[in-house]
Amino acid sequence: MSATAVETTGGHGATPDAGHGHHYTTTGLDNRKIAIWAFIGSECMLFVSLISTYLIYKGKSRVGPYPHEVWTDPATGKVFNAILNIPVTSFSTFVLLMSSLAMVLAHNAVVNRHVKRTTFFSRLEGNSFFWLVATALLGIVFLMCQAYEFTSFVHEGLGLTTNLFSSSFFVLTGFHGAHVTAGVLWLFTLASIDKKRGLRTDEALNVDLCALYWHFVDVVWIAIFVLLYLIK
Repeated sequence: MSATAVETTGGHGATPDAGHGHHYTTTGLDNRKIAIWAFIGSECMLFVSLISTYLIYKGKSRVGPYPHEVWTDPATGKVFNAILNIPVTSFSTFVLLMSSLAMVLAHNAVVNRHVKRTTFFSRLEGNSFFWLVATALLGIVFLMCQAYEFTSFVHEGLGLTTNLFSSSFFVLTGFHGAHVTAGVLWLFTLASIDKKRGLRTDEALNVDLCALYWHFVDVVWIAIFVLLYLIK
């Protein structure tokens, strides 16, 4: 829809697009895009509170295992190494970053659906179904790495209620994992629609909304990775 078609009506601040049934706000943005930004804003507040909680309790656990330090249990004499697995988490972080790249390519493929492609690589670039599924699969790989990390923590004696570190860590990273899971389901839904009838150019906003959510989840993880894993 062109910018000239955007206008306000009767002080309500939004007008429907009779051609496509879309509603635009006084900002010129579709109301669904405003909604996803509002949702992301509220999610930012949630993660800021969870990260703040982790930082407040950081270093205040009276018993181990600890994230970055070796700890010896005074009762048993058992030695626990630093619990965080930086190499595995670095790999999962790289995978999540690559998923954002695949998400960009998926959106670009839908936007440029009308472009004629003749070579193998240009057809691959324009295959939105491939990139949507690739994004979702990379998200699943990230979740598998997180499940492996959680399982290894439990085997090493760090459960949800072991100490302040474990409680704040599992809640924060667990909430993030739940958001990644929701994003994966959203991606598979779009991919199934694309497989069934093909996403049209005028439906690119639906992919754009998913991309905004996915990039938000990615950015949050970068903050978590730096604050929890890299800063001792």
